[in-house]
Amino acid sequence: MSETITEPSFADLRAELEELRGALAEVTRIARSAQDRGAVENVFSRYMYLHNAFQDEQIIPLWVKRGTEGIRARYTNAGEYTEYDSVIRYHQGRPSPVGKLILHATTTPVIEVAGDGDTAKGVWLMAGTESGLTDPEVAKEFPDMYSPGEVLGKRVWAHWVWCKYAIDFLKQDGEWKIWKFRCYELARAPFEENWISFGLKNQGAFDLDLMYFGDDGKPVFMPPADQPVVSKNHPYSPSTVQTLEPVPPVPHDTFTDTFH
Repeated sequence: MSETITEPSFADLRAELEELRGALAEVTRIARSAQDRGAVENVFSRYMYLHNAFQDEQIIPLWVKRGTEGIRARYTNAGEYTEYDSVIRYHQGRPSPVGKLILHATTTPVIEVAGDGDTAKGVWLMAGTESGLTDPEVAKEFPDMYSPGEVLGKRVWAHWVWCKYAIDFLKQDGEWKIWKFRCYELARAPFEENWISFGLKNQGAFDLDLMYFGDDGKPVFMPPADQPVVSKNHPYSPSTVQTLEPVPPVPHDTFTDTFH
């Protein structure tokens, strides 16, 4: 007994073609999203490598271009920067002092690319070390941050430091750029002291506009902020509880300002 083989109808072929088109579109979307996520992570990793090597001038091209609406940077409670020139000034003229070490290692990223592919959001944790040498006269201004004794005739500061970062990215001309940047210092402690006792006496530090310690350990302060912060962030204190801030991003279709 022979079997009859039925040829697929034109309608069946069309339905199958539409199904394949849909599957191809979904695979393309997933691949593009994965590629974008990797590119976003590379931008911030490149930022941190350059920052650790005191090559901040090379960080400037990682930012959105001049005139981009909504650019923003915030590092302390002293204010935030909302103009291109004030944002970029943070990366200009940063010295590379003799004997100074910065090693910030970022980890635990949560990155979500918006469904429209135009923006992305990411959060990171950072654990690192910071250290340097300071002229003894300059060191008198910040007595709590130094280790006992001197090296090469200078006071030594050697700190553990922990931070969180929340960053929004914008795709411009086909490349991902830093658009909105916020750093939350969580805790720090000199090498010889634990972060609990140091945290209790360091609560006011995050309200200051200190930018970094430059040559001979001299403090360099942030440029005047463009506007005050919307809400304050404070580092760890033994008298407070921890909060989920920043909140890790979730899948979303278009940009929403969640890290302000």
